Amino acid sequence: MTIRALLGAFRKRSFATRFAPCSRSLSTLVLAEHEGGSLKASSLSAVEAAKRLGEENSVSLLLAGSGPSLHEAATHAASCHPSVSKVLLADSEKFTYPLAEPWAKLVYLVQQKGSYSHIIAGSSSFGKNILPRAAALLDVSPITDVTEISGSNLFVRPIYAGNALSTVRYTGSDPCTLTIRSTSFPIGMVSASVSNDACIEKVDLSTFNEDDAVGKSRYISLSSQETERPDLGNARIVVTGGRGLKSAENFKMIEKLAEKLGAAVGATRAAVDAGFVPNELQVGQTGKIVAPELYMAFGVSGAIQHLAGIRDSKVIIAVNKDADAPIFQVADYGLVGDLFEIIPELLEKLPDKK
Repeated sequence: MTIRALLGAFRKRSFATRFAPCSRSLSTLVLAEHEGGSLKASSLSAVEAAKRLGEENSVSLLLAGSGPSLHEAATHAASCHPSVSKVLLADSEKFTYPLAEPWAKLVYLVQQKGSYSHIIAGSSSFGKNILPRAAALLDVSPITDVTEISGSNLFVRPIYAGNALSTVRYTGSDPCTLTIRSTSFPIGMVSASVSNDACIEKVDLSTFNEDDAVGKSRYISLSSQETERPDLGNARIVVTGGRGLKSAENFKMIEKLAEKLGAAVGATRAAVDAGFVPNELQVGQTGKIVAPELYMAFGVSGAIQHLAGIRDSKVIIAVNKDADAPIFQVADYGLVGDLFEIIPELLEKLPDKK
């Protein structure tokens, strides 16, 4: 055989080896967040994302905690979605509060036994806190804030505050770890007739080393506002106020309008920094990403970080006295005017919520 023929055969062989389709089996572990005996919407969105990795994908949900609410959540998780084949239950007082260190160690332990190809969590504070630490323990590189799944190793995520989209191909070793933007994977309608409940299996914690996972942080307290308004991250209508409201007292107009509309209240970073409202109401790249059916912005200029958090909203209405405010470039309906005149007029004409 001549050298040229030998090189030609080598090239053909290399080409076939390099581009041979991947035949690895798919299995996904979803880190599930629960509260009050049921799964949070971000965890259900993570299950929706897992569906798009491939048809032959076995999905397992991992729940951790203690007490009756954990077992109620496990029962809910077992029947929440037809794609879920197994619910893994870690019942221990070590997981009473979702601290990053014990949770990351738990994910590492479960991965060693389950050898999952993917691990997914929502891009909530829960997922952002735990998944990167778990990825470090597993010595893999996480892919964060995924908005589209094009294959088992091909993902799309926003960069430059959402002004550009980056397509990322994962070429590392298993598991591929992802946090997904919940608003990009809306929860599908699951038929009530689905009765194939997933099996519930307890995680063996006999080898869980508490010394390695606990002690670096500890739970102090949880403070939240008592309100009947819907959750900001999942509300159908969101009413947001910005720096144009000028004071915390004036911001109460936004709250009254939200009550009449049955809406959630949001705020810009400028309004939060000024002390008008607590930071749990902040909407934007460094706050909560929202995608309501109706988004109303009053006194919001439209900073790039804020726009990154509302781009998926179905209809955007903006009210600002500055006709050149950037918010008008993305708004479906815009009104140039004084919000101190417009909001009282809306409050007067809108009927009270029943």
